[in-house]
Amino acid sequence: MRRHLFALILATASVPALAQGVPAGSGIEPSTAANSQARPIAFANRAADDGVLVILMRNADLPTGVLGSATEASVKAAIANAKFDGKDGSDLTLRGIGRHARIDLVGMAGDGDVADRLRRAGGRIAQDMRDEAHPVSIVGAASDEAANVALGYSLGQYRFDRYKTVGKSVPSAQPATIVVGDVRSAEAEWKSRGAPLAEGVTLTRDLSTEPANVIYPESFVARVREAFAGVSGVKIEVLDEAAMRRLGMGTLAGVGQGSRRPPRLMLVEYRGGNGAPIALVGKGITFDSGGISIKPNSGMWEMKSDMAGAASTMGAVLSLAKSRANVNVLAVAALAENMPGGNAQRPGDVVRTYSGKTIEVMNTDAEGRLVLADANEYVIANHKPAALVNIATLTGSVGQALGYDYAGLFARDDAMATQMAAAGKAVGEEVWRLPLHPNHTKTMKSDIADIKNSAEGGRPGASLGAAFIGFFVNEATPWAHLDIAGVNWADSSDDVTPKGASGWGVRILDEFVRNWKR
Repeated sequence: MRRHLFALILATASVPALAQGVPAGSGIEPSTAANSQARPIAFANRAADDGVLVILMRNADLPTGVLGSATEASVKAAIANAKFDGKDGSDLTLRGIGRHARIDLVGMAGDGDVADRLRRAGGRIAQDMRDEAHPVSIVGAASDEAANVALGYSLGQYRFDRYKTVGKSVPSAQPATIVVGDVRSAEAEWKSRGAPLAEGVTLTRDLSTEPANVIYPESFVARVREAFAGVSGVKIEVLDEAAMRRLGMGTLAGVGQGSRRPPRLMLVEYRGGNGAPIALVGKGITFDSGGISIKPNSGMWEMKSDMAGAASTMGAVLSLAKSRANVNVLAVAALAENMPGGNAQRPGDVVRTYSGKTIEVMNTDAEGRLVLADANEYVIANHKPAALVNIATLTGSVGQALGYDYAGLFARDDAMATQMAAAGKAVGEEVWRLPLHPNHTKTMKSDIADIKNSAEGGRPGASLGAAFIGFFVNEATPWAHLDIAGVNWADSSDDVTPKGASGWGVRILDEFVRNWKR
């Protein structure tokens, strides 16, 4: 797989009737539609007698009691002929044996975390069954393992096809049934933890995949409100542009002022525990043209997903709230569209943040750190979080440094960095810690303001971006920053991540918040 590099006033819950002066439903924007219904996930004591039978293989030996004697003999012969060893990531598909339409053997043998291998196996099965019409039965998981298979399957079968009108492949309505001994406990674990997490990832993927003429600051707010409708323990606050300017939030307002679609700051708080909340503050640039410092056209379409960090915070809190986690958490989306309009800010402009700090804007394409500056200061002043995590598609340089398998982690707090790394490893969203040095901030010292938003030469890009963001987080607040620019989009499918928006960040943030210790 290759991933691209790269209130005071409350908003109404409905999508605005007018966008850019164009009446809704005029045909200029794609009509509202839903993705195809995913294959439902079920649990049962026994496999169906027909359809597709999937066997999770811990080694090259078939689990006992799964097949009739004649079918088992045929499958064993096929395993021997194919030299199938059951290693993690290996698969063998057999047809014309017994009464099943096909029998799939999915290898899981190997070292490492069993839960991760179960999730990845579930994801591979879902993608292999993408166009399969028959019901699917999955055997070989223990009752306490089934929820991991179900989560992997749910993540792996994701598709975004709501705008397709020709050549559309509609998934089967037949269930994927996981066969276990204790159906009740497996189903309870899935519904209480796995299904809400899958729903959070789906929300994030949907938001990140939608085109920028559909998802912009106002419609992002409306879509998230809809997702949280009826979820208890949740409070939503939205600041509009007028409120931001009254509060002196010049960086968030400044980035959005070149667009006819005004910025928003959205805060979704879930209270299910005690104490100060953990704040998850995400970059929400719904489209990034680069502003006056305009980007080249090649690959610019990807900038519709420059709000993936904000989307991930919302997905994580949706998961935590729907699973009734015993935590207090605040998801924050700093939303703006960065366009080169006649009112856009210019290189050389000086803007003021919520706290009164000043920034000399050297590059309008270094806008994500600007919106996070105001968001961080507002959250710290008004919500006094126990810890603050930033997540952003911030710099292409992080992908150049780490490739497509790790997000960049920056932290001033070693304990917090350790917990974040452990959370990532547990869920399969791994991070690599990168340096913060006092010289990074010194490099961005301005002659006429407190700090510049970039330095000449722009290196080291990811560390400079992180240092700039950290400049707007007081030393008393435990803080970490995740740069996800290398992992937020997949060029090809891989296990639990189909091609497209990965939804990276929902699972690691969910895990981190649940296990936070100070």
